[in-house]
Amino acid sequence: MDDGQLDTVTIELSDETLDAVDDVAFTEHRGHRDAAIRNLLDEWLKRRDE
Repeated sequence: MDDGQLDTVTIELSDETLDAVDDVAFTEHRGHRDAAIRNLLDEWLKRRDE
């Protein structure tokens, strides 16, 4: 059954963007890069919908 949701998404980030993600990861997510990426992606999607 296809519920329209993706299981995996692959993105390519520039070194500059990855540095910014790491900054967020270490200041807001105790070093968890995946959590920082999810948070930043969520913020980006919300801004896009506005």
